[in-house]
Amino acid sequence: MSKKLQREGIWNTIISYAGILIGYVNTVLLFPNFMDEEQVGLTRLLTSIATMFAQFSALGFVNMSVKYFPYFRDKEKKHHGFLFLLLAVPFLGFIVISGLFILFKPAIISYYTESPLISSYYYYIIPLSFFTLLFNLLTSYLRSFFKTIISSFVQDFLQRILISLLIALYAFNWINFQQFVLLYIGVTSVMALSLIVYTMWLKQLFLWPSVQGLRILPVREMMVFGLFTFMGNISVTIIKTVDQVMISSYSLGDNAIYTTAFFVTSAIITPSLAVLKIAFPQVAEFWKDQDLIGLEKFYKQITVINLIIGLLLFIGIWANIDNLYTFMPKSYSAGKYVVLFLAMARLVDLATGINGIILATSDKYRWDLLFNVVLAFLTIWTNYIFIPLYGINGAAFASMLSYITINLARLFFVQWIYKMQPFTWSSVSITVIAAVALGASYLLPYLGNVFLDITVRSLIITAIYAGLTLGFRVYPELNEWVLKLVRKYAGKS
Repeated sequence: MSKKLQREGIWNTIISYAGILIGYVNTVLLFPNFMDEEQVGLTRLLTSIATMFAQFSALGFVNMSVKYFPYFRDKEKKHHGFLFLLLAVPFLGFIVISGLFILFKPAIISYYTESPLISSYYYYIIPLSFFTLLFNLLTSYLRSFFKTIISSFVQDFLQRILISLLIALYAFNWINFQQFVLLYIGVTSVMALSLIVYTMWLKQLFLWPSVQGLRILPVREMMVFGLFTFMGNISVTIIKTVDQVMISSYSLGDNAIYTTAFFVTSAIITPSLAVLKIAFPQVAEFWKDQDLIGLEKFYKQITVINLIIGLLLFIGIWANIDNLYTFMPKSYSAGKYVVLFLAMARLVDLATGINGIILATSDKYRWDLLFNVVLAFLTIWTNYIFIPLYGINGAAFASMLSYITINLARLFFVQWIYKMQPFTWSSVSITVIAAVALGASYLLPYLGNVFLDITVRSLIITAIYAGLTLGFRVYPELNEWVLKLVRKYAGKS
């Protein structure tokens, strides 16, 4: 991994975890304690629908950016009008989807008869979706330049700080709930506008079209790729959001409990998300150069890094799960096993590395579409079966099955076609170490004070986990990094 990419990854991770801390304050302390469960459930549902809305509108152009931009890159020629193409087609898609969204309002509202609050905020979804779409497209464009830090800062840090301020305004009765939702949409617009300003500052905001640019690659090839990635992205979005959409049809309150548990597990996958922002264009470059040896090395390296961080966070969360729920109203503790099922799903996602990106940027991207479409149907089917039987626990179990299935399918396919897989003995070693550290935490009795218990339990887990990881040299580069830090600060003392 180049130094530039390492620097981007480190900053993305730092920003992401700073955002996670703020997000935990919002999700664990502020939202549950200052808003009704239905209000919390509504805000989460609006975001989920807006995400799906934006994916439909994008028509696959978000992924097309990182695949084809290397062929258009030429700043003197304004990248041959690539940004215009990237924005124009999705904006047309947004107009079409908005029309359908308005047309089918009666059918959609009838699905949520048990959650009547949705009808009052139905049209708020359209502007929220537009700014979500714009932010996604600009993030993809900036990613093509390996510029990911600002978009991470805006999405993972700035957005959550602004939401904290909004909740504070609501808690002090300075705004009502309707005003909160309007300002929530305003926060999303600030995110998108921030990236526009940043792109201008980079002098990369080239909005004029270029006919010459269309000759660089066949338009038909790009549109076919866009169609396939569109269907793939929609499938992935369904997998990620259908549980929340279906739960909300039964109860917005249940959706609040489910999505809160969902967010509790988000720290586990944060390092992966930070790395994915730099991995996508890097993998595209490997394919362009036909460097399969470099790609396999990158594949294994990303997997080990993700597992080392993700497993530590998982055992830390699960060992303290009862402590975490003491900060919320008692009803939210119904999401305890939602956390377990979703955490397992996220660990499998980490363990299988970047197989989805490898397929999505390769000449076999059509197969990735097949996996995603099948899994989308599987997700809908399993949620349809398990939610009526087991409620939010059933939804979490269905999501776990979906994530495990799609990642194993991709894993075996990449191994079969390209003869590469992400695992090393280090992957096994770190898993055993995590189990030892978690087991040790269970030997500690409850200390009587929630803050003391969280602190001591977490320190014990971290000490055992870090000590064994460094002691057995699970990831030698980590040992070298720690040694450099020790020498650096020892030299200053």
